[in-house]
Amino acid sequence: MSNQIEDFNAYRLKMNAKILAENNKVIKRIFNLDTNAYNKGHLDVKTKELLGLVASAVLRCDDCIKYHLETSFKEGVTKEEIMETLSIATLVGGTIVIPHLRRAYEFWEELAQNSIHKNTAI
Repeated sequence: MSNQIEDFNAYRLKMNAKILAENNKVIKRIFNLDTNAYNKGHLDVKTKELLGLVASAVLRCDDCIKYHLETSFKEGVTKEEIMETLSIATLVGGTIVIPHLRRAYEFWEELAQNSIHKNTAI
């Protein structure tokens, strides 16, 4: 059975490597800026990831939503915090965000399920 988390990450890594191999200065700087923007600063990483999740949902970018969900999960964000964050995103973005909300919820469930399987396998 296909694992959407592994599929997403494998595709992202493969394509990022190809794109960065082109050695385009502007693209490299954008990637670098994106990476550095989510580092701890006056706001912690968890808060920045939740802000990124809201923006991604409002802009309806499923890849971005998955990225921020996975990073939020790794940062220890709870399901309740994700649901509250996604509720704000849906409020701001309107009903057009609901299909992305569904996919986000599904991806979060898979993150949680994979975590359970990893913890019980040890």
